Amino acid sequence: MSTADEFEAAYAQHLRAVSAYFSRRVEHRFVEDLSADAFAIAWQKRETVTPGEELPWLYRISANLVSNHRRKQSVAVALMHVLSAPDSAPSAEEIVIGDLALATAWKNLKPRDREVLALAVLEDLLITDIAVALEITANAASIRLHRAKKSLAEMLTETERSDRLAT
Repeated sequence: MSTADEFEAAYAQHLRAVSAYFSRRVEHRFVEDLSADAFAIAWQKRETVTPGEELPWLYRISANLVSNHRRKQSVAVALMHVLSAPDSAPSAEEIVIGDLALATAWKNLKPRDREVLALAVLEDLLITDIAVALEITANAASIRLHRAKKSLAEMLTETERSDRLAT
């Protein structure tokens, strides 16, 4: 797929098959987004496909996306389990204070720290993908993520200290 026209033809030819592939593996609400992601990746890597092998190549991309999707879903389920209410629920005050501390710390982070943390934690991207998203090297992304985590932790610790001194 060396030109935009060839890619567009492959997209038109294979979109139905790729969408069907996803519909057999994930919930219906994710099919359109995953299909779009598959073709976005295909566009980025269009020079690596062997002519005539476009559909199997798209299936390989799709399989990786399904694996990533399932991993994200299982992480989300596990996180919901961890965050689910214990037998005795915390007081409303504890909930508000905890959320307020995190919100305050998040707001006080530098924008570039918020972005790298959001990509890592909220979007669940790998360091290499974060590097691509930020247009930096993987090493720089790793360092930036480490520093952002450290900054957030320091801000949360400082908020806790301030809260203790205030009471």
